[in-house]
Amino acid sequence: MQKSEKDKVKEFFNLKDVFGYFFRKKRNEEGKKDINLKMMHVINRIAIIVFFLALLIWMFKRMI
Repeated sequence: MQKSEKDKVKEFFNLKDVFGYFFRKKRNEEGKKDINLKMMHVINRIAIIVFFLALLIWMFKRMI
């Protein structure tokens, strides 16, 4: 069964995974927690926020 064009567009703009990255539940991990992994996730979150802010500013400037 093939997807319709509307479903393809809806799937392309699905931001569920992006917002899930910010609000995921903490897992109980046994063992040593790696500071490098934590810092990588912090940097990724900052990069996503900056990207969305830049996108909003760009869209705002295009409207004016």
